[in-house]
Amino acid sequence: MALIRWEPLPEMDSLQREMNRLFDSLTPATDRASNGVAFVPPAELDETPEAIHLKLEIPGMEAKDLDVQVTAEAVAISGERRSQTKTEEKGMTRSEFPYGSFRRVIPLPARVQNDSVEAEYKNGVLNLTLPKAEPEKNRVVKVELG
Repeated sequence: MALIRWEPLPEMDSLQREMNRLFDSLTPATDRASNGVAFVPPAELDETPEAIHLKLEIPGMEAKDLDVQVTAEAVAISGERRSQTKTEEKGMTRSEFPYGSFRRVIPLPARVQNDSVEAEYKNGVLNLTLPKAEPEKNRVVKVELG
């Protein structure tokens, strides 16, 4: 039977890296924003035969602060959530709300008619109804040779 020498230091380093990664994932969003991770609103996409329904959760913003641009293949949403600072003489103010600019581009699973999009922003939820474009027919074009 062979004896194997156990080296605890490399295993302790590996354990420490794993613990650091775990605690980094639990850090509040405001701390992550200072580390370069931007605020990204969560999205939900639902496709029906007639349209694509896109829902984004963007609480704490007004419709005028959002910019929504739609192409035939993607939707781009951008905006800025501004901080509302409060000062108190007695006590402390703490906020874990994410503030700052965001931009999210969501590719669409099918081509849409970007001139017929319906949008509604209510209670911090943006709902977009994107009607699908008619499939393009393969047209045959006769080319005249000189």
